[in-house]
Amino acid sequence: MSTGADSSVDQENLDVERLLAEAVEGLGGQAREGQQEMARRVDEALTDGRHLLVQAGTGTGKSLAYLVPALKHAVDADKPVIVSTATLALQSQIVKRDVPRLLKAIEDELPRPMDVALLKGRNNYVCKYKLSGGYPDDEDALFSIEAAGGTSPAAAPTDGPSTPLGRDIVRVREWAEETETGDRDELVPSVSDKAWRQVSVSSMECLGAQTCPLAEECFTERARGHAAEADVVVTNHAMLAVSAFEGLAVLPDFDSVIIDEAHELQDRVTSSVTRPFSAHAVDRAASLARKHLKVATKGLKDAALALTKATVGIPTGLMPRGLNEEQTDAVNMVREAARLALSDSKPEPGQAPDGGRQTARSELVQIVELAERLLGADEDREVVWASRPGSFEPGKGYVVPDESTPAVLMVAPLSVAAQLREGLFDGHTVVLTSATLTLGNRFDPVAGDLGLLGEGAPKWDGIDVGSPFDYPKQGMLYVAQHLPAPGRGPSDESLDEIADLIKASDGAALALFSSRRAAEEAAAAMRDRLDVPILCQGEASIPELVRTFAEDERTCLFGTMTLWQGVDVPGPNCRLVIIDRIPFPRPDDPLSTARARDVSRHGGNGFLAVSGQHAAVRLAQGAGRLIRSIDDRGVVAVLDSRLVTKSYGGFLRSSLPPLWGTGDKKTVLAALGRLAG
Repeated sequence: MSTGADSSVDQENLDVERLLAEAVEGLGGQAREGQQEMARRVDEALTDGRHLLVQAGTGTGKSLAYLVPALKHAVDADKPVIVSTATLALQSQIVKRDVPRLLKAIEDELPRPMDVALLKGRNNYVCKYKLSGGYPDDEDALFSIEAAGGTSPAAAPTDGPSTPLGRDIVRVREWAEETETGDRDELVPSVSDKAWRQVSVSSMECLGAQTCPLAEECFTERARGHAAEADVVVTNHAMLAVSAFEGLAVLPDFDSVIIDEAHELQDRVTSSVTRPFSAHAVDRAASLARKHLKVATKGLKDAALALTKATVGIPTGLMPRGLNEEQTDAVNMVREAARLALSDSKPEPGQAPDGGRQTARSELVQIVELAERLLGADEDREVVWASRPGSFEPGKGYVVPDESTPAVLMVAPLSVAAQLREGLFDGHTVVLTSATLTLGNRFDPVAGDLGLLGEGAPKWDGIDVGSPFDYPKQGMLYVAQHLPAPGRGPSDESLDEIADLIKASDGAALALFSSRRAAEEAAAAMRDRLDVPILCQGEASIPELVRTFAEDERTCLFGTMTLWQGVDVPGPNCRLVIIDRIPFPRPDDPLSTARARDVSRHGGNGFLAVSGQHAAVRLAQGAGRLIRSIDDRGVVAVLDSRLVTKSYGGFLRSSLPPLWGTGDKKTVLAALGRLAG
């Protein structure tokens, strides 16, 4: 932990309300009632060791309201306070913008300098050993550069690679030689995931601090070392999930954690432990084992063929009875072959570090673990389904393979409540906050998903501190009731509606879609019809797109679920938010289907408890992009008539900000025209 000069001021003498007032005044503002109440309650929770759920509407200033008591608590604490976010964007905002300004504003009130560290997953940092050639190059990436006449990613031709991937690889390697932090977010403009993999490794592939010859120079180990000595550590939900579920020491030991964007915790934790199992992955593991472990791989190859045969022709979607006999035999065959390869490749004592060996063994370990999960799955604990991921092809759209293609077997936990209760809430004080933690003015739905309800659940408090915004006066909620029910893609009528709305607003629109295909089709159509700049997700990194959107009053930004939260553009540059449809999970989404069936089996309403709750939270998050300051004015336009025509519409609307509602298009177009000046 950080230490400073002797001071008569300690944690007990610090007053959280005075600290908050100093902080807000130092930032040129004035503490609001809801912000003050939140800071008091977070301070009490950290002091008393009682879990707390805080719903804090947009504009509350919740970052300061939890950072101030976190710093106060950390003054005399033996362990750092963890702050976890759902997105890397918010994580970066807190560390690079909020914390420096806060510390400067209250430095005279604190007894010593405070240290706040940023900690991400290992694959977000450059691996110096991989950069030095300690790991094998990705063959696809190598080909991308060799196609231009080079010999390796590190030895590109003088006139440069001809492919975008090749150019990205050359640039990321050049940057990796110069960076002081190794943090991917500092690489601007960003590069694709495939290019980034050329300089990074996963936690499974890492040789480890005890083995890697470049451990002392490792960016990840430096970040972890800093975090271990810090007062507050800012991380993300994925890291929190690894710590809670797998028991790995990816975070420093802690007693208290504050979880921002807590409405995302269940999904982020679920995603972090959802895994694919495929014949292609087994084939890849066999190739790596043959090349780097020098072991016989016929058993793995035969098992991959058996798995291919067992997964061809099976329907895509939920497998409610789990694996059939043929699939069980194939998965068991894979497991035993992978176990044998691992046994035959145990490293000799004193064997030199080898990135290729580590990569190959990590692939085999993952295959064994996944096979065991699949073989042990039952409907009360795990969900198994068949997937055939598609791809977006220019001119064709999103193309999904048919059932003649081998399926990927997926496995995910039916619920993460028990694991979160045991791995997170037991032994730690947890504060959860978000603008959308209640549904129908109740915390219970979210609390239940996180393991805070039922027999043996820990005690917790819930508080809603409201919002400083006057929503009925600042914004409109327009539901286009005259449009046909949404189909698979944007209808001609909905495209006309989007064009009319953006034309009236003269741009400045954030358009949120339920699928990438819908966003791209709508963006293409608007570029043909309108003379305002249209940006679309996928054309650049999210931070770059949002920055460009925020800088120009006429620019529009089209995107999918990533943009439904975390976009903070106050002022006239975002005066229109368009939502193409109610964001229900896909009807064929296996995990949602399994969870809904489980709720129904236990006497509940599966649709409302799963699909309705999912839609309500995301709809509220999307609508929340509009009003970001007390001076903002604008319109949220929902192009889905079901929000007012269906019985569940009232439930969904009760979770939205209380904007002034209308279904009259002329009124909305006139209002947008006035806002556009």
